[in-house]
Amino acid sequence: MTDRVLIIGGGPAGLEAANQLNLLGYKPVIVEKDDTLGGHLAKWDRLFPEGESAEAVLYKLIKPVEHIPVYLNTVVEKADKEGNLFRIKLSGGKEEIVSAILVCAGFSLFPAEKKEEYGYGIYNGVITSSDLEKWFKTGKGVNINNPSKVGFVHCVGSRDEKVCNRQCSKVCCVTAVKQACEIKEKFPDSEVFCFYMDLRMFGRKYEDLYLKAQNKYRVRFIRGRVSEVSEDFNGKVVIKAEDTLSSKPLKVSLDLLVLMTGMISNNSTEDISGILSLNRAEDGFIEPSDTITKMYDSGKEGVFLAGAVTGPKTIPETLSEARASALAIHNYLSNKALQ
Repeated sequence: MTDRVLIIGGGPAGLEAANQLNLLGYKPVIVEKDDTLGGHLAKWDRLFPEGESAEAVLYKLIKPVEHIPVYLNTVVEKADKEGNLFRIKLSGGKEEIVSAILVCAGFSLFPAEKKEEYGYGIYNGVITSSDLEKWFKTGKGVNINNPSKVGFVHCVGSRDEKVCNRQCSKVCCVTAVKQACEIKEKFPDSEVFCFYMDLRMFGRKYEDLYLKAQNKYRVRFIRGRVSEVSEDFNGKVVIKAEDTLSSKPLKVSLDLLVLMTGMISNNSTEDISGILSLNRAEDGFIEPSDTITKMYDSGKEGVFLAGAVTGPKTIPETLSEARASALAIHNYLSNKALQ
C-alpha cells in the first residue's frame, strides 16, 4: 500500500478533500484539467445567501493545501488496478501510483445557445448568469451600461424535457435573486423582473434573501415562462411571457436579459467514468452505489466520489461531501492495512 491518494478535480470538493486527507496523514495529489485551481468558484464574485466574497472562500480552501502536489492542465488517460494499487497514466507522460482515487470532476453550465428562442449569441442584450457574475467580478466580458430594465429567466436548460435535462439545478433560483439584488445595488433606478416557473428557495436564509429582493429592492417576480425573445430597432430585447398568476400575457422591452443556466454533467465526467468503469445516470452524472447513505461510494473498490460529479450541489453540500469522502477513504485504507 501507499499513502498517496489521487484527487481528480481541483475545485472546492477536491481542495477540501485534499486538506482533510492531509490532516489524516495521507499524501493527496490533485489533477486539474484547467490552468488554475478553484473550478467555477474561481469565476464568481459573491456567494448567496449573504454575499460572501467568493475569492475569500477560495483562499480558505487553497491556503491549507499550498504544499500539496498539483498537476494543472492535466487529465487522467488511463487507470490500471494492480492488486491494491492503481497505476495512473496522466497526460504529458506523467504517472502516479496511488491506493485510492477520489473523483471530483465537477459540472458544466448548460450552453445557453441551445435554447435558440432566448437569443443568446444573437442579441447583444442577452447574457447568461455566468457572464453577469464575471462582470460583477471584473467589469469585463459584457457591456452593461446603466440599464433601466433588466430581466432574469429561470431554469434555462433545467427542468426541460426538450433539452433532455429534467433535473432541477438547485442553485439557479437563489442565484437569480442574489444577482437581481446586486443589479439594484449598482443601478438603483432600474426595474428588475424575474420570470420563474416556481421558486425553490430551500436553504436557510434563502427565503430572507427573496423577501429582501421584494421589499427592499422592489424586484418583480412573475410566474410564467418566457415564450419569445426578439430585438427591436433600438436594440432593446423584447420578451413575451404569460403571468400565470393573473392569466395575462406580457410584453416587456428590456435593456438586459439574463439567462439562468443550470448545471449539467461535463465531458470530464464522461471521460473519467469510462476510464474507471463508473456508472452514469440518464442525466450524465455519475451514479453512486447508494444515493442515501453512501453518496461517496462509486461501487468500484478504491474509487470514491464527491461534489457535483453526482449531481447539482451547493458549495456547503459539496464541502460536506468532500469531508465525508476523505473519511471514507481513510476507513477504506485503514481496513486494507489490517488485511
